[in-house]
Amino acid sequence: MPLDATAFDDKAIDTPAVGSAAGGETTPRVTRLGAHIGARIDGVRLGGDLDAATVAAVRAALHEHKVIFFRDQHHLGEDGQYEFARLLGDPTTPHPTVTSAGLKSLAIDSRHGRSNSWHTDVTFVDRVPKASILRAVALPSYGGSTTWASTVAAYASLPESLKRLAEGLRARHTNLYDYAATAADDPDENVKAYRREFESTYFETEHPVVEVHPETGERALLLGNFVQNIVGLTGAESQALFRLFQDRVTRLEHTTRWDWSLGDVAIWDNRATQHYAVDDYDGAEYRKLTRITLAGEVPVGVDGRPSTVIAGDAEHYSSVEALTRAA
Repeated sequence: MPLDATAFDDKAIDTPAVGSAAGGETTPRVTRLGAHIGARIDGVRLGGDLDAATVAAVRAALHEHKVIFFRDQHHLGEDGQYEFARLLGDPTTPHPTVTSAGLKSLAIDSRHGRSNSWHTDVTFVDRVPKASILRAVALPSYGGSTTWASTVAAYASLPESLKRLAEGLRARHTNLYDYAATAADDPDENVKAYRREFESTYFETEHPVVEVHPETGERALLLGNFVQNIVGLTGAESQALFRLFQDRVTRLEHTTRWDWSLGDVAIWDNRATQHYAVDDYDGAEYRKLTRITLAGEVPVGVDGRPSTVIAGDAEHYSSVEALTRAA
């Protein structure tokens, strides 16, 4: 049977956070999980009243490690998750097209399909979110882990000739590729309804294949399975180049894998990562997590050109964060 989050669901009472003004400052303990990506942070009780020094330490760890994990956050409900997210940035609405599930968070719910495809969140709009906060609500009794990959490490590992090639390319991303759909030939009605809502408004955006991170100045490959084609190339050429660079992203050396427990929270830098929900649990098992995303900038390439909208208006989804870009 799936593990149930009855005691820790969205009706949980959010209690004061260690590290808040009420509780005094704490020093987060950061444990690196890999050379290129991933860290676990202990000694922090997440919530909307964390002190500024702890928030700054969390933000610094996120920039360095790309995805960070917190255990034992059982006190946290949806409201507390949202208030904590506000300390890190401006939350978006849950999704540009999937609007039926709630006002604050998007349910990553196995009844709607399995997100077993490498992607960076919501790259089919121009204002790609800067980060996401994901909280475990219900988990299968086995499987259901998530893997993240560093797109910064992927770019850095390229030989100079391929770096130059990637920097000159742009790619079209659309939401007609439903990353949350299962591969089943005959999906059930829940999955069909989710797909229809996911594709209810068409979005298409042209992004640089190499983005300059607005806060760290690092260069990262901006790809994933929302990509439809590389601009100016034939279908066969586009697919060949996509696979060349995408395979570099998903090298095991560039990844970290997290086995979820109830009470876990993950935060990732969406401008420096891709992720993949591993579909290794049976249909009778249930998995649900809640995601809150933070508004980001319009990506900018090495040549200084920003992404451009081809179709769709995402103003209802997200503001555009104004940042002073790293030199």
